[in-house]
Amino acid sequence: MTRILPHPLLTLTLAILWLLLVNTFSAGHIVLGLLLGWLIPFATVSLWPQPVCIRNVPMLLRYLAVVMYDIVAGSFRVARLILGRPSSLRPAFIVVPLELTSDLAISLLANTISLTPGTVSALLSEDRRTLTVHSLDTGDAAAMVKEIKHRYEAPLKAIFESC
Repeated sequence: MTRILPHPLLTLTLAILWLLLVNTFSAGHIVLGLLLGWLIPFATVSLWPQPVCIRNVPMLLRYLAVVMYDIVAGSFRVARLILGRPSSLRPAFIVVPLELTSDLAISLLANTISLTPGTVSALLSEDRRTLTVHSLDTGDAAAMVKEIKHRYEAPLKAIFESC
């Protein structure tokens, strides 16, 4: 079954994203969405070193909601910082120690941090035990590390690790 449909969840996700992009639920677009949803994972199966295993779907949905909230709230916070007094910004590089071990979870953590306005992932150490993050405004680096670990790393660990 995995040779014919290598990543069923990705296939379904891509088909839904296609339908949302075209904003039409006609039979032709549903078929095209499913075809693209099957073809893309099928063509890229050699690029996936390990199968994707989601251990906790409710936690995944909660994580997505938290990320969406943080993106919106972060946009307003960054706008306020930039439009306020840019000279009072306290940019910093912060090193976040990682407990994650899977490539997918580490990649999702780094991407989540970069998607959140005001922060960007800058460097993953060669041993993959630390992630350097640049923050636009940092009052307390330890609190920021704790927040990243609590809001992003812990849920990712519960969702993708130990499958």
